[in-house]
Amino acid sequence: PIEPLPHARETVERLAGSYRLVLITKGDLFDQERKLAQSGLGDLFDAVEIVSDKSAATYARIFSRHGDGPKKSMMVGNSLKSDVVPVIEAGGWGIHVPHELTWAIEHA
Repeated sequence: PIEPLPHARETVERLAGSYRLVLITKGDLFDQERKLAQSGLGDLFDAVEIVSDKSAATYARIFSRHGDGPKKSMMVGNSLKSDVVPVIEAGGWGIHVPHELTWAIEHA
């Protein structure tokens, strides 16, 4: 099974009561769906977007589809390159939560 990071469940549960939560993840559709199912967090999200590219254009489309646009949207992630910078470029808010597990491509 997939084990969420410490305090992830509590954080998402608390936010789910007050905010619309959309999970945006990059990767193979079936692999990401499997990970989400095994994490036990799937029911806490209002929507899930599994994308092949995390670009400013991708985030802008998702923010428009699921909310009030980028100015009222925030992405929280462990990758500056794919979670934070493109969101800011799209006009949204990005929060970097560093973690020792970072994809090799992020360091390229």
